[in-house]
Amino acid sequence: MGYDVARVRGSIPSLGDGWIHLDPQNGMQIPDRVSTAVSTAFRGSAPTHTSGHMSSRRSAGLLDAARAAVADLVGGDPAGVVLGPDRATMLAWLAESLSSRLGLGTGLVLSRLDEEANVAPWLRIANRYGAQVRWAEVEIDTCELPSWQFEELITSTTRLVAVTAASPIVGSAPDVRVASDRVHAVGGLIVVDAAGAAPYAHVDINELAADVVAVSASAWGGPQVGALVFRDPGLLDRIPSMSLNPFAKGAERLEVSGHQYALLAGVVSSIDYLANLDEAATGTRRERLELSIGSLQDYHDRLFDYLMRSLAKLDHVMVLGNAPSRIPTLSFTVADISAEKVAEHLAQNRIGTVSGIHSGSRLLDALGVNDEGGAVTIGLAPYTTRHEIDQLVKALRAL
Repeated sequence: MGYDVARVRGSIPSLGDGWIHLDPQNGMQIPDRVSTAVSTAFRGSAPTHTSGHMSSRRSAGLLDAARAAVADLVGGDPAGVVLGPDRATMLAWLAESLSSRLGLGTGLVLSRLDEEANVAPWLRIANRYGAQVRWAEVEIDTCELPSWQFEELITSTTRLVAVTAASPIVGSAPDVRVASDRVHAVGGLIVVDAAGAAPYAHVDINELAADVVAVSASAWGGPQVGALVFRDPGLLDRIPSMSLNPFAKGAERLEVSGHQYALLAGVVSSIDYLANLDEAATGTRRERLELSIGSLQDYHDRLFDYLMRSLAKLDHVMVLGNAPSRIPTLSFTVADISAEKVAEHLAQNRIGTVSGIHSGSRLLDALGVNDEGGAVTIGLAPYTTRHEIDQLVKALRAL
């Protein structure tokens, strides 16, 4: 049947609140099936998966199912899936575990395009142990992250590269594979933050050649759960453990706190929801994800093109960047009006956007946008319609 946005919207009760939700960066609206899965699991699971009680066995089953679902989402191995409270916390734990690789005489490459979750932990480690930090910069006009930089930035002393698969602020999607191949050639690792890319793109950890991919379930309508996926699960047993269990093995070595098993049920349900966005999708969950996300991309390509053409007609609105490879997310400014006031005006028209949280954004600082009042960020979601775009443009025209 292809992509049916009306059917998708019908599965999300919160869309009946009268608001236009153009703020997926704050977490996409949650499908009813996800809420039901969480509430059902709360009633039937135990706080641990290691005892012999039936409810504990159910918790163990939920943990295994969540690892398998996240692995299907990124094309990884369930044995390499580490689960935790959120992706920022998971990246912080990963940085601590990999800190022994970074010291005097070693190098680390970070990106101005990345969110702070994939920057701050690595900077702390570099400052603590004296590793040299090099930055991949964005093009001011297009907000692209040119891949040719990595040939110069990654040297024989580079031990790690941390880069985003797509910016949730300006939408730019850099060529991660160039950085991966370069850093592997000198014996280093690459950590890719794919929280902005999923579910807009069909993420494949092997195509990216990423050693670790970070994702966040709230980015696609799931609960607040983060995950790290290791392309080689064996690496987990070769890096220092962060677990409070001295006998932990595999993924458990980076799982510091206990699991919220009911939320893991929501993770599984949310990925199944993505896999069924296109009713015609058949086959394994990985195959259905590929077809459904492809259908969503086709729908978003048309809708995003309409959004860009509509905003271009507003002389007082300036969209930041125009990278040729991107996700359907953008940031814009309005002449002589601060981002906070624009967002407030849009909220009065029941349009949800993102602003204010980017006051510490290295990207917007580098672009000089924060010095001029900041930017408003919007993004498309599986449930966004053309009518909602028209309402946004109408509200902006009123300014």
